[in-house]
Amino acid sequence: MMGLQQMDGVRKVLIASANPLFGRGLERLIHQQWRGRQFEIRVVGTMEETLTLLESWLPDLVILDYDDRSLDRKRFMDLFVSSQRTMQVMLVSLQESGSVVVYDRRVLTPSQAEDWLLLSEPSGFQPSPSGKERTSSMKHLAIVASLVVILTLATNYLLNTVQVLPLQASVQAQPIDRLFNLQFMLIAFFFSLIVAFMGYSVVVFRQRARDEDEEGAYIKGSTGLEVVWTIIPIGIVIYLSYLGSLALAETRRIDPQAIEVKVVAGQWFWRFEYPQYGITSNTLYLPVNRQAHLRLTSLDVIHSFWVPEFRVKQDALPGANLERELRVTPTMMGQFKVRCAELCGTSHAYMESPVVVVSQADFEAWVGEQLQAIGADPATRGAKWAQTNGCLSCHSVDGSPGVGPTWKGLYGRTDHELADGSRVTVDENYLRVAILNPNAQVVKGYPSNVMPGNYQALLSDQQINDIIEYIKTLR
Repeated sequence: MMGLQQMDGVRKVLIASANPLFGRGLERLIHQQWRGRQFEIRVVGTMEETLTLLESWLPDLVILDYDDRSLDRKRFMDLFVSSQRTMQVMLVSLQESGSVVVYDRRVLTPSQAEDWLLLSEPSGFQPSPSGKERTSSMKHLAIVASLVVILTLATNYLLNTVQVLPLQASVQAQPIDRLFNLQFMLIAFFFSLIVAFMGYSVVVFRQRARDEDEEGAYIKGSTGLEVVWTIIPIGIVIYLSYLGSLALAETRRIDPQAIEVKVVAGQWFWRFEYPQYGITSNTLYLPVNRQAHLRLTSLDVIHSFWVPEFRVKQDALPGANLERELRVTPTMMGQFKVRCAELCGTSHAYMESPVVVVSQADFEAWVGEQLQAIGADPATRGAKWAQTNGCLSCHSVDGSPGVGPTWKGLYGRTDHELADGSRVTVDENYLRVAILNPNAQVVKGYPSNVMPGNYQALLSDQQINDIIEYIKTLR
């Protein structure tokens, strides 16, 4: 029997389904496939209407909704088999993907039904591409691959040009930057891979006006592709983890000739002690090309030591048994800043101290100057102790307001009002108690429990006397 598209005259098509979406969908599909041919379509929703039209209208093709239980399929098929009239019947199931059975007193496979009615490809049917189609696909793939390479190089160049990373100024920064650069390249590649394929598809394969009524090809997932794009990212992550472990090992490499520096953090200051020289400073001086072994601790809350140009970072924890260490080898002379990278209170943003990297000769000269300054008069030493122990981060010496009372004009006051309403004279005894037990005599207008209460363990009696002598000079 010849296919319906080969017959002459007006063809009659009957669609039987109680589902209106089924009927409208098939009606639209037939209009697309039989464009330019003469045909008439009727859609019914009951078996009685179907049987009536079979006898009175005499359709050439009947499309029956196989999933519609309201239609008596056995009754319909009995009538179809017993009839001697030329007729084609198609049973369509939307629940079973790809199930299309066509009867014209013979059974056709889904692919045969495709050729018979020129329907869109059934699910799972993959025709072999022709040589022309294969050449066109390879051409598109080559163009997209070229766009990916070009865009990757341009994006990576841009990332390196805008200087995402700060200046590199330590040996430890080198393996970290190598890892960063690899990640930048991967970011550029994956960004370009997505953008190039999407952009090319939008431009080249966009829908034209003449294709508005056509449906796109149905494409199922690819197990092989899913396996590939799962295994490759896992491999990349494992490889980056391996490189990260190597970088971590390099940043922790021990140099037996390292200079030791004890880093003390507090709200909101940094203090740097050099045990082998007996020097304390609020500026971190380091010789170039020599490793510094930093031992970090905190007086109050958690702080975090971070010099961006050195890349490495380490927390400073409160507690005698929680000392942390960090190793830094500066490779560039100059001035930098150590910042706190852990939110530690109201003045966290201003918790900075200078980092000065000098030659070995200049470092030794600085050590000599510091040793000479220690032997100066008590007030000069007191100014140094006040600076290195963080006193000046809360108490001003020029009368400006701060976290604590200003030291300017403090010594000798006879009407110093406390939080309990009493008034005291500021003498040496009062200042000593204020340093060693700050909550015993809280000044009016200032909160308690702000000043650390452990200065008795941090400062010697001589250092406390020196600080008091320094306060006396602030008139």
